[in-house]
Amino acid sequence: MSVITFVCAGQMNSAITFPAFENGHEIRLVGSPLDREIIDRLRKDNYHITLKRTLHDGIQYYQIEELQEALRGADLILGGVSSFGLDWFCDEILPVLPEEVPLLTVTKGMVDLEDGSLIPYPHIFAERQPKGKRLNFNAIGGPCTSYELADHDDSHVAFCGTDVETLKYIKSLLATDYYHISLSTDVVGVECAVALKNAYALGVSLAIGLAEKRDGRIGAQHYNSQAALFGQSMKEMKKLLAIAGGKEENLIHGIGDLYVTVFGGRTRKIGTLLGRGLSFEEAMNELQGVTLESIVIATRTARAAKKLAARNVISLEEFPLLMHIDAIINEGAEVDIPWDAFTWNDL
Repeated sequence: MSVITFVCAGQMNSAITFPAFENGHEIRLVGSPLDREIIDRLRKDNYHITLKRTLHDGIQYYQIEELQEALRGADLILGGVSSFGLDWFCDEILPVLPEEVPLLTVTKGMVDLEDGSLIPYPHIFAERQPKGKRLNFNAIGGPCTSYELADHDDSHVAFCGTDVETLKYIKSLLATDYYHISLSTDVVGVECAVALKNAYALGVSLAIGLAEKRDGRIGAQHYNSQAALFGQSMKEMKKLLAIAGGKEENLIHGIGDLYVTVFGGRTRKIGTLLGRGLSFEEAMNELQGVTLESIVIATRTARAAKKLAARNVISLEEFPLLMHIDAIINEGAEVDIPWDAFTWNDL
């Protein structure tokens, strides 16, 4: 039996306690400063108020002030902040983590640099760890929703990092007959692929809102348009992943994640509202209080593309869907899918 400490009690981090606990490990779940109500309720009856699932009886729960106690004797640490908690995790958590214990993060995202480079979060974590510290960073990518993982639906993800033996060790702790894990040392490929899906899931979801607007009925769907946008998303994601320096084979994790995200969640909601005709401001007001990774990633990716285009590395004409998404959320443009820009003559 190993000791696994989960730092942050968000939905995905908490969902991974299911395979971890069922593999016989001692599980410690630590809430962030924003998770106090979650931890209080878990201590009462193991019910997770945002995941809306009952966690296994026997898990130990800690508030953030008890982090040092929860880290004592840990064999693996899982971190689970969103993009909005990145700075807090880097400034407050990385300095106190023990170097000898590998870290596996569920945080999906990337940052754009001044030259247009797209850098995945594991690289950002490594850069922002205290000077002289050498933490062992690893990350998860792939199509896996937290609630379905908690319900034991078969899920296939990738664990990525720089050390093969560490990845094999982490897999041995968490793999089950329903949690299937591939391993990759292509951190850029896995993490950038799954980050890009956030931007493009918003784009595909525009078709849902457009269908509802056309038919005058909430719930109306037209799959031709969704499929067309899905295909264009794959085309643009493939190019962007190559530009970032990731291997094409790991696009599978981003495409699978794109599929899952279009079927539900916060990104589907914002895309649908925009497709119905709401302005970006109106849509965000309707979803007040909801954090949207898709907005962050779409903005950063479009900004990177513009920088690269200014350097003549790419042409923005190669990314019509991304540019339209950016125009909607950052320039106040109305939804008007550039269908003609998606077509080509292969003659």
